[in-house]
Amino acid sequence: MYKLTEFFKYWGQLLLLPVYWLSFLFPRNKRIWLFGSTFGKRFADNPKYLYLYMSQHKDRLEIRPVWISHNKDIVAFLNRKGYEAYYYHSLKGIFFALRGKVYLFDNYSKDINFWQSGGALKVNMWHGIPLKKIQADNIFDKFRHPENLYAKFKNFPRNLSDEKPHHYVLTTSDFLKNIFSSAFRTNNVLTSGYPRNDILISHNINNLLSSNEKQQIALIKRFTSQKPENKMVLYMPTFRESELDFFNVIDIKTFGEFLEKNNILFCVKLHPKSKLEELFKKITTNNILIIDASSDPYAFLSLSGMLVTDYSSIYFDYLLLNRPVLFFNYDMDKYLDNSRELYFNYNEFTPGEKVATQAGLQDALLNFASNSKSYSDNYKLYRNIISEKVFGKRGRIACPVLINDIIHILNHKVR
Repeated sequence: MYKLTEFFKYWGQLLLLPVYWLSFLFPRNKRIWLFGSTFGKRFADNPKYLYLYMSQHKDRLEIRPVWISHNKDIVAFLNRKGYEAYYYHSLKGIFFALRGKVYLFDNYSKDINFWQSGGALKVNMWHGIPLKKIQADNIFDKFRHPENLYAKFKNFPRNLSDEKPHHYVLTTSDFLKNIFSSAFRTNNVLTSGYPRNDILISHNINNLLSSNEKQQIALIKRFTSQKPENKMVLYMPTFRESELDFFNVIDIKTFGEFLEKNNILFCVKLHPKSKLEELFKKITTNNILIIDASSDPYAFLSLSGMLVTDYSSIYFDYLLLNRPVLFFNYDMDKYLDNSRELYFNYNEFTPGEKVATQAGLQDALLNFASNSKSYSDNYKLYRNIISEKVFGKRGRIACPVLINDIIHILNHKVR
């Protein structure tokens, strides 16, 4: 029964095509900009931070930022905090989806409402600087590289609602422009920078946190303030099939004892799709803190003295803080064989120590925790080199640049 329901739901999208065509007839207001994230399910990433910036400066900007969500709890949360947000199927949600001139999202325009987006300027702000090949460049993606004509036919409805070409895609530097052009099959690539990074390098945005995020931040600050030698390390692995091997490599009991002995709080922030979350939630070790997978990682990055990751693009953003990055790549061979190809040589483009065992991880963490200057200094110059490639002007604040770029497009392009 479930499969039958999903079948009709999927193919039933085609009935909405007349709605999409009719949406081109509605006059759109250049002063109304719409935001959404992660299929409408989260308040997160680049759209979140540009929305907060514009909401907090809307009188000066004379632009009305509106968040459209498929999650009523997000709408209620934003409304309670004094921000304008609507449920996408509400009357106001539909009205603004038809009136807003600019759609800003981080996956697809359906993060807001694709079927009512005709005539809007669509800017895909995306959600990361890619180390792994993405979108059309990812040969393992069966949707974008169908095996046969049947698979191509089966993907047709999704091609409409998910892959309908956006007008522009956003990245952070000229160095990455060709990569994004290839991955998204477009020449319209903006290099304005990522608004989410403004929270790391400036004070131009007042962040908006959930109660759960506030509680976990308080726990971290309490730990790091208790003793000068206390350190917080943030572990953010990427999502992939072989991530389950973590518990074959790490013995939690001995690892927890190591962390406690050396005054390290090991904070684990998993990808929202991770299969590890339930296993990690069972851990009761004092010095391992599990941050909710749906939490905003940018609320926690600046609290950490070191980032531990593997292939996640989060390390690029962390370079803006110029703090040590440790690459725990225990499943690298499996990952490269079965998950993704990389845009860059992994060893050349990851400015930090690489470890693949529990002993190696603990040695590197101990080196960091002991305040050995040689640890961070070994890669400081290297980090700067990579950072300058992927960010260009590292100190540039993205939000005002991106707003001006979009206004320029609106004033000089006919859509």
